[in-house]
Amino acid sequence: MTIQSLLPDTMQDHFKLYMTLMFNQRQTGIKRKQLEMMAVTVSALNKCNYCVAHHSVPLGMLLKNEKLLAALQNYDINILEDMLSPRDFALIRLAEKITRRPYDSSEEDINNLRECGFNDEQILHVVLVINYFNFVNRNVLALGVELEPDYQKACK
Repeated sequence: MTIQSLLPDTMQDHFKLYMTLMFNQRQTGIKRKQLEMMAVTVSALNKCNYCVAHHSVPLGMLLKNEKLLAALQNYDINILEDMLSPRDFALIRLAEKITRRPYDSSEEDINNLRECGFNDEQILHVVLVINYFNFVNRNVLALGVELEPDYQKACK
C-alpha cells in the first residue's frame, strides 16, 4: 500500500478492494485458504517474491503442510495434483492459465469450475482474485518494491 501513498484515493480504493476480495468470504464462501493459494500461485508464476513471501505466511498457517506450501511457491504441478483436492486443483490450474495465457481462457474453464461445484458468484470471486494478484504483482515488480528486512528474517 505504501507505493500508492502518493495517490491517497487509489490507495484507499485498493485497500477496500483487497479487504473485500480476501477477507469477506461470506459473500461467496470461497475459503481463505483457497484465496491465499491463488495469491501465492499467481505471485510465484509472476516471480513476485514480495507477494509470495507476504502471502506464504498466512497460507502456511492455514495449510500446516510445508511440502504443499513449497509446491505452491514453486508451482510444482505434479505435487499439486497429487496433494490438492480436485476442487482446489481446478483453482490453481485456472490461476496458472489466466496468469500465463489469459487469451486462452474459455467457457470450458468456467464449466470446469462448475463441474467442481463452484457457482457463478464463486467463479467471479475466483477470477477477480486471480486478476487482482496479477495487477498487484505487476505494480510491485514495475516499481521495484523490495521485501522489508525484518520480513526477510521472519520468512527464512
